[in-house]
This record gives sequence, structure tokens and C-alpha cells, in this order.
Amino acid sequence: MIEPVLFGVGGNVGSDAALIARFRAAREALARTSEQQGLGGVRSAPLYRTGPIGPTQPSFLNTALLVPLDLGPEELIEHTLALERSLGRTREGDRFGPRLIDLDILVWSGRVVDLRDLVVPHPRLHERRFALEPLVALLDEDFVIPGRGPAGELLARVRDQPCELVMKVW
Repeated sequence: MIEPVLFGVGGNVGSDAALIARFRAAREALARTSEQQGLGGVRSAPLYRTGPIGPTQPSFLNTALLVPLDLGPEELIEHTLALERSLGRTREGDRFGPRLIDLDILVWSGRVVDLRDLVVPHPRLHERRFALEPLVALLDEDFVIPGRGPAGELLARVRDQPCELVMKVW
């Protein structure tokens, strides 16, 4: 079944140019998957600079990618993890520590998924401006996150978290 998947994309290791290059590589890889399935292109949110969660570390660049895909839950998580690995991501060290790239499945159309390796909507999406800001930019403030409510209302609750627009088109 063809459904749009909204990926959160972030990273804070390397220069802005290096991060943007990895984000572009992720976007291109997801676009190839979608195009191979005959489903169309990827939409990109603006880039934002945001404060880290967890230990002291550099700021992050974050964005979101909306991708039409025809994958089951297990295929989607396997594809996402393989893409992260291909871009140099390892899962060693602090869970909230620095990273080359991080791909999170934020929302998947109107689906609710609760598996061992995949929970959608992302369980902390409603608490994180760095994820909600690009989501609203791509979808709409009225988009309802299943079990949480309208994205715009959720974003209003976390406006105190640092987040600045870096680039509208990348």
C-alpha cells in the first residue's frame, strides 16, 4: 500500500556543508527507492539549527523528508537502518550523543505502528521542536499526529526549545 513516510533527518558531526551533503545523499537514496516503485519524488523541509538533547555537544542541523513508499514495517525499518549505515552512521556510544546522520520515522500517513524495532508516530515527536518545526513546514499545522493531536498545537508547546531557520531550500 502506497503511503507517505515522513523522515526526520539530523546530524551534528562535521561542517554544515558535510551535513548537508549527507542529507542530500539520504534524500537521493530515498527518492531512488520511491522512483523504483513508480511512486514519485521526495519533498524536503527547510533546514533548521537546533540545540542538542542530552550531553554537551554541538548544535544539530535538522530537516524532514516526505517520501511516498510501498514498504511493510519490517522493510521500512531495515531500509532506513541500511541507509544510515551507508552514510557512515554507527550506533555506538551515547544514545543521545553526536552523530553523522540520524534518520527517524516520524509519521507514516495515518498509521500507528508499535513493534519492537519500530514505533510510529515517533514516541517523542510531540516533545521535540527540531522534529515538529520541519513537519509543520512540510505538512501543515493542522496535520493530526495520531494519538497526540494537531502538529501546530504540539509545536506551540515546545516553542521555547532553540530552533532557527538556516536554509529554506537545500
